Amino acid sequence: MCFRTLRMLKLDHPKRTSTRTERLYFYLFIAGNNISLMNITDGAKRESESSLVFKEGTIVMRPDGGADVVLSCSLVEEGVGMGGMGGGSLFSRTPATLVLRDVPVGPDESLDTLTPFVPPSVPDPDLILFENKVSSPEIPNAGMLLHADCNEQEVMCEISRYTPRGLQESSDPAYFMVSLSVEGLDFSTSLILQTLPVEKDQTTLTQSKLSLPLSQSGTLLTKVIFLVFSDINSVSAPLRGDVLLNCGFKQEETPLAPDVGLEWRLQHRGRGRKVLEMKTKLDDTEEATVVHGERNGSSVDAALLLSEGNVSMSLTQLKVVDEGTYICTVNLGHFHAQQVIQLHIIQPPQVSLSEEKLVLNTNSPQTLSCHCAKYYPLDAQMEWFFLPPTETEPKLFPNQGSLSSHRQHGDGTFTLSSHVTILPSFSPGTKITCRVTHPALDDPLHISIVVEPAQPDSYWWVLGFLVVTVLFFYQVMK
Repeated sequence: MCFRTLRMLKLDHPKRTSTRTERLYFYLFIAGNNISLMNITDGAKRESESSLVFKEGTIVMRPDGGADVVLSCSLVEEGVGMGGMGGGSLFSRTPATLVLRDVPVGPDESLDTLTPFVPPSVPDPDLILFENKVSSPEIPNAGMLLHADCNEQEVMCEISRYTPRGLQESSDPAYFMVSLSVEGLDFSTSLILQTLPVEKDQTTLTQSKLSLPLSQSGTLLTKVIFLVFSDINSVSAPLRGDVLLNCGFKQEETPLAPDVGLEWRLQHRGRGRKVLEMKTKLDDTEEATVVHGERNGSSVDAALLLSEGNVSMSLTQLKVVDEGTYICTVNLGHFHAQQVIQLHIIQPPQVSLSEEKLVLNTNSPQTLSCHCAKYYPLDAQMEWFFLPPTETEPKLFPNQGSLSSHRQHGDGTFTLSSHVTILPSFSPGTKITCRVTHPALDDPLHISIVVEPAQPDSYWWVLGFLVVTVLFFYQVMK
């Protein structure tokens, strides 16, 4: 586990005393494996036993083998009259913090590096601090969050109010949707949080923006009741191949509903269509499952859905029209959440040259073509190089010639040709190479041909043959 050498975070809020209002500043120091919180009021300093972490990706270790991860998030709200065109609504963002308690730690992690997370010693109703225990249900692959900050990977965290379908919005309990993903990693999950009851008394504070009661430590106590996750954000698959789009769900031990609904949709270039729909009872056998697939070759394993919450969809015999954004939506009673997966169809090009043998023509230029056929997607790049026999490094053709227009085939693939001119001044033995770059290729593809010496003119060959023939018969006739 890695830590920054030194980080300092400054928070401030007014603290009212019997005589005046002071500003109370919190300084969080993280130096090596030591964390301390220093409260500074009017120049007076005192060391606090509390450890408050508001730095994205900061980790505090718990003695029971779990880690508390503190994430910097945004509370996203729909705002009306915020200057949008036509008086429309925009979204506002307010800084918020999410504390995930008891994230499982692997056996390789050190358990004695840091103290557990402790909320602020002075609760602040202006801070939006969600505190959540992740053990039930467990967030899959949550361990990826432990090292995201150290690996300089940004954690994207958005929180918004959530109203269950068919229920009126209320504050007891309140629900929130949390979207989590990590830059550069296949980690994405959508959580539905439910606020927990708070014992209220005269000292109970109310969060100023959300109008929800805070715990004695100043946090919004929540629990995860439902989540939908995926371990892939984007996947590439070959044309006419197969692919598995990963998606799964978990819920709290007390089921939210007796049955579950699943829908897979495809969005591409502004158009959408349903791919597969499934409904089944969670406490029943897969014989009660109803599946409606609108694409041939799409399927979900009902047994895995019932046993593991695995709603991954497989697609066979992929076509270009299967490319796009797939949305996996899981419905449990009043609740639903989804994941988005990008599917890219790829097909490497077939590359060939127009000539199997290139003999130098000393009288006129020649045209050599490079054909790049049956590839997908469209963005293929073709370049020409030549290597004279007296040199060791190939050179880029000064004139890259001309390109044909793209030709699209019935299966959606493309073909493109590039034409280059071979001048009579080329030296025999020169190696000419066509290099093709395409997303479906791990490395650029090269195809080459060597310029052969010019052959004697056929007229002189014929004349010489006739002279030899005449001389032969002349000698015979003598």
